[in-house]
Amino acid sequence: MIFTMLTPKLNRKIAVLLYGANLWFLGEGMFGPLLAIFTQRLGGDILNITSAWATYLIVTGILTIIIGRFSDRSNKEWLLVMGYALNAIFTFGYLFIETPKQLLLLQAGLGLAAALSTPTWNALYAQHEDRKRAGFTWGLAGGEFQITTGIAIIIGGLIVSRFPFSTLFIVMGCIQVIATIYQAQILKMK
Repeated sequence: MIFTMLTPKLNRKIAVLLYGANLWFLGEGMFGPLLAIFTQRLGGDILNITSAWATYLIVTGILTIIIGRFSDRSNKEWLLVMGYALNAIFTFGYLFIETPKQLLLLQAGLGLAAALSTPTWNALYAQHEDRKRAGFTWGLAGGEFQITTGIAIIIGGLIVSRFPFSTLFIVMGCIQVIATIYQAQILKMK
């Protein structure tokens, strides 16, 4: 976000997409490596941890292809905001997870949310990028997301070291609701 703030020449749509995504990465990134510890606390083992992560990736991958194709004939802005909203809802869903099987279902739901938002975000970002500064514009996106996720992982670790996982999930979900509301500005910009 710091680099975006230092670059006042970004067009409004790119700025909204970047800020909204950075907020999303802040909320989402807090859980990162803590998934393994959370799964173990549910009574899960190494296979449950890897199955949960694999479920998320496979569902995301398959649905990203399908939704990406569908989005070419649909309202990308609505699909993007729907994906963000679903992600926030499923993040709050962690509060109710009690078994590794429930975690698998939740991970599949998060995969659907990511599949709705990722190809549509990329398409909208590409559509509104400054072609003369494409490398920088995409560098901002990739670099800021990595930095934000790194900071989020530290924050998540600090939260879980002092409070229960439920506190982490509430903080993550609230940040993702804010990201959804912020990203929804793109609906008014058509």
